[in-house]
Amino acid sequence: MVATPTHRSSPHQTLVHSYLFLRRAIGVIGLGLPVVLIVGNLVLGDGMRLSISGYYYSEVRDLMVGAMCAVGVFLFSYRGYEPIDNVVSNIAAVAAVGVAIFPTAPAHPMGGDGLVSLLHLVSSVVFFLSLAYFSLVLFRRSDDPTPTPAKRARNRVYLACGVIMLACLGLLAASVWLFDAATAGMRPALWLESIAIVAFGVSWLTKGEAILSDHPN
Repeated sequence: MVATPTHRSSPHQTLVHSYLFLRRAIGVIGLGLPVVLIVGNLVLGDGMRLSISGYYYSEVRDLMVGAMCAVGVFLFSYRGYEPIDNVVSNIAAVAAVGVAIFPTAPAHPMGGDGLVSLLHLVSSVVFFLSLAYFSLVLFRRSDDPTPTPAKRARNRVYLACGVIMLACLGLLAASVWLFDAATAGMRPALWLESIAIVAFGVSWLTKGEAILSDHPN
């Protein structure tokens, strides 16, 4: 009786699959977080907040904190091809956890709330700048002088996502002058932050080849 050969994954294939899972997991969290926070809080009857950060003071706070801590853990576990990949992912990981543990100022701040809110702001900016750097620089690199059509398409997605994140950050920074009390009810910060987070999620899902894969199932 002839034994049927078994096909086992090589250590390299296992590592590749692990990184694809990490990238997809980060992407899914980024893509789903704004929807879960906004819709979930509405379903619970707690209304909408003025920003994603404002959901810290809502019924879905634990989801927000848990999601950001999970992103931080995933980013800290992520290892790229070059030392700079690891440096940026570690910075982004620390910033993600900072966003979770340093909440934005409440409606009626007291005592040290101002310092904590500043730490939240710095963590948020560093987080998005790190992710934009991933999309605009690290994800678009290739050792192949003739990248596949799928890789070229992915690079266009990375570029678009990086530009969107930076544009949203710029508009958020300029919102002090662009938006007045009359337009505050439209919640510009909430939608700009949501768009930036979704762009981050799409970028990482693409890097995980859940989108535009070279090896479609």
